[in-house]
Amino acid sequence: MTEDFHRIRRLPPYVFAEVNAAKAKARAAAEDIVDLGMGNPDSPTPPHIVAKLIEAVQDPRTHRYSMSKGIPGLRKALAGYYDRRFGVKLDPETEVVATLGSKEGLANLAQAIASPGDTILVPNPSYPIHQFGFIIAGASVRSIPYTPNDDMLAAIDRAVRHSVPKPTAVIVNFPSNPTALVAGIEFYRELVALCRRHELFILSDLAYAELYFGDTPPPSVLEVPGAKDITVEFTSMSKTYNMPGWRMGFAAGNPRLIAALARVKSYLDYGAFTPIQVAATAALNGPQDCIEEMRVLYKDRREVLVKGLRAAGWDVPAPDASMFLWAPIPERFRHLGSVGFSKLLLEKAKVAVAPGLGFGEHGDEHVRIALVENNHRIRQALRGIKTFLSGDNAAPAEAQQEAISA
Repeated sequence: MTEDFHRIRRLPPYVFAEVNAAKAKARAAAEDIVDLGMGNPDSPTPPHIVAKLIEAVQDPRTHRYSMSKGIPGLRKALAGYYDRRFGVKLDPETEVVATLGSKEGLANLAQAIASPGDTILVPNPSYPIHQFGFIIAGASVRSIPYTPNDDMLAAIDRAVRHSVPKPTAVIVNFPSNPTALVAGIEFYRELVALCRRHELFILSDLAYAELYFGDTPPPSVLEVPGAKDITVEFTSMSKTYNMPGWRMGFAAGNPRLIAALARVKSYLDYGAFTPIQVAATAALNGPQDCIEEMRVLYKDRREVLVKGLRAAGWDVPAPDASMFLWAPIPERFRHLGSVGFSKLLLEKAKVAVAPGLGFGEHGDEHVRIALVENNHRIRQALRGIKTFLSGDNAAPAEAQQEAISA
């Protein structure tokens, strides 16, 4: 009666727990920690979206159970967004489902399509739900390269040719969390051709579609002719409209996969609170100036943080998209691994970041830094990091390991 349940045994210890515990301990001791660890947008939801929520919640009819697959107006709004943004036509009735965030949607789809013995191809590193949603569902996960190039395509091809039974699906996530890499439409064309040839489903996480810093918006894999035959794509209101706590996302694409997701969801939930769905509809159909303002905000923070880190001696690449920096650990601290380095950074610089190991073993030489504080706090973090990096922190590995384990 004391043994862990089967699915719990399949989940490893939560990698972020050690850093979170150290962060909580520091704050309990009244230390001022600049938290750049969690990708939790700090800006308020735009006023016109909040106003629509307030208006809708005053109607008692909205207080009843909602629709698991999303109210019709919301699904039509998402289809309208795909048409405007990507030139992709979607049937709101058969090719769109509203979800309680893209994370919940992907986890529920895993329950719908995966069984013990199935194999899913997942980039490593990647957002944890990409692999653990399927592990919880009983499937196996095989790692593939995370860069959208020929290496990833070749790895997918090898996995299909040398696996029995062949994999069921491949997950892609561009712009990527955590690596911030962006895929172009040519990569998607090759991916769709490969997966159609091998009869492999594509599950695309496009949560950061609107958070880009160049002149070319990231594409959707559904733009590729024939992609809808094998693809479901997940999007989210969280980052686009600063609505993380509202829990509103979407799945769109292949009708068979959408129907499977909708059926599982119908057993698990009644959908988001109706006023939230009404407000999300207003967000998609209303003025979009807030999205450009959001991009300007994150781009400015990116410039301040990247410039400051480089001035401090930490050479970090500037991301083309997303709200994250995927920062290689400075060479003299690499022996600590990402968890050890994150704990040391917290202790010495009073800055919290996310250890790359939490996104897969191939992320252990990096940390993820989120652009979730204002420039004043970012500059405070930079002062702490500069002092830390310029100090006598090149102690032998044994001494540093002992310090961070204490």
